[in-house]
Amino acid sequence: MSKKSSKAPSLLVGDFFKRHQDELSMKLVGSDVGFDREILEPTVNRPGLALSGFYKYFALHRLQVIGLAERSYLRHLSDTNARRRFADLCSHQIPCVVVSRNQDLPDELVEIATDAGISIFQTSMVTMNYINAATVRLDWEFAPTTTEHACMIDVMGIGILIKGDSGTGKSETVLSLLRRGASLVADDMVRIRNIEDRELIATAPELGRSYMEVRGLGIINVAALFGVGTFRTEKRLDLCVTLRREEDMNDMERIGLDRETVTVLGMKVPHIELPVAPGRDIAQLVEVAALDQKLKTLGHDSAVEFNKKLLKRMRDQRKSVV
Repeated sequence: MSKKSSKAPSLLVGDFFKRHQDELSMKLVGSDVGFDREILEPTVNRPGLALSGFYKYFALHRLQVIGLAERSYLRHLSDTNARRRFADLCSHQIPCVVVSRNQDLPDELVEIATDAGISIFQTSMVTMNYINAATVRLDWEFAPTTTEHACMIDVMGIGILIKGDSGTGKSETVLSLLRRGASLVADDMVRIRNIEDRELIATAPELGRSYMEVRGLGIINVAALFGVGTFRTEKRLDLCVTLRREEDMNDMERIGLDRETVTVLGMKVPHIELPVAPGRDIAQLVEVAALDQKLKTLGHDSAVEFNKKLLKRMRDQRKSVV
């Protein structure tokens, strides 16, 4: 199903800072000389043992956070020893240093980092809060991704990826769903991320957010036309719907006992195919599919329940005949 898939092998320090400085309350201290350095692991390290001289298991590829304990340790060293220990840390090609609680490092330590080509940042956050928040954003940046040529829409809390060949009515279906209270996530270009093999999150490219293309109308602004409530920046992928021309569908499953799935970034997603024909209200069918999927997540499968009742009726009839 996936058109292309990739996993970010690294993240530039400058890109991380520009994208997340507001959420992480970060500001640059000194020079941006280290913006081209790479973060190679999606997690954070506190270099307490490294500052004491132990580097055997030092996680040098991670973002380094200096908290209250590390600052206190440096303050208890002589100035010469503190500079030497910090210079040793900077010699290990670390990506960058973040100092928590808006605390300052001595100017001579900032100068050592600048000479080593390392940028230093400050955050107003408490150390553990920063580590948790930064780890979440690093997981997002490093998550495996894929791009789909489809529409992504939120229908009553169910994230639905609508696919289909050109001319099957994807845009018309989405517009009808928007009039019924659904929210657009992405049109035409859908980016999907696998977050820790736990869930798939779909977004739109930043430039195309809240816009969609409708044949005959061109580009429209969904948020401006239908209201800001009809647009979401991201949504979990719960269901894939493929629109197919009726003549292209053979031996279609009518009861729904056999659940179809598609694999997206290694995760299985429920999948249904809807035949497109004149007079069919595809938007209503997609809406019902969303409601049915919500029921299934709550443990109610209509097809299975009907099959059980049918089998029970057949058993009861056989007993009455005997």
